[in-house]
Amino acid sequence: MSDKPSPPGDRIAKVLARAGVASRRAAERMIAEGRVAVNGKRIDSPALNVTATDRITVDGKPLAEPEPERLWLYHKPPGLVTTTSDEKGRRTIFDALPPELPRVITVGRLDLNSEGLLLLTNDGAIKRRLELPSTGWLRKYRVRINGRPQDADFAPLRKGLTIAGERFQPMTVTLDRQQGANAWLTIALREGRNREIRRAIEDIGFTVNRLIRVSYGPFQLGTMKPGEVQEVRRRVLRDQLGLDSAETDSGGPSGTAKAKSRRPQRPRNRSKPD
Repeated sequence: MSDKPSPPGDRIAKVLARAGVASRRAAERMIAEGRVAVNGKRIDSPALNVTATDRITVDGKPLAEPEPERLWLYHKPPGLVTTTSDEKGRRTIFDALPPELPRVITVGRLDLNSEGLLLLTNDGAIKRRLELPSTGWLRKYRVRINGRPQDADFAPLRKGLTIAGERFQPMTVTLDRQQGANAWLTIALREGRNREIRRAIEDIGFTVNRLIRVSYGPFQLGTMKPGEVQEVRRRVLRDQLGLDSAETDSGGPSGTAKAKSRRPQRPRNRSKPD
């Protein structure tokens, strides 16, 4: 194995993403198209590290200073797709977000018919950190299913399931109450596979007809209304994610603050989130 040290600085695509130009993937495409120059020389490969002393231009214009890392809570309504564009022409969360938000990417996803807490960030490193299985943050859901289940019916979910060769880790399942032909559950898990709860519930013979994510680690949906966005205070980000304490704290009740009115220009090529 090579002991050659890594070059100083950060990859150029990461720097472009942090400055709000585009997602990393879109930035890599911009580089391949010859739209990015470093120290006056056009580059065509993202395999380049840059530092604060390098002069970077995009389409001939100097790169803006990077945005500080930010995180928002969003109450996703049902009926929206968690992508920047949809091949079926369905409305996405990015069509519904307040126009004053800067370019953001999602932390994980909620499917079309699911609702509740979705985290948004302007920083790819935060996204990856929050999505890592090793982080192990608990995600809690309020789930309504059709039928009259007994507590023992959920034993397979508590032990862990294998569905179509895919192993699901044990879930915490509480049968809260029966409401007519439906039952309400609280389900908690530490990983987020595609449609995991819906598939697990179907595997034991029931059908989910409503699914609401109420928390993601320390971040809570609380009393947020559908479509509402709240920014997480800088101090909370420092405490939960270990960010640099030099940044100033933002205001707002209950550990959150409303999004600022400043809106950096969104990239014209609206690629899927990283």
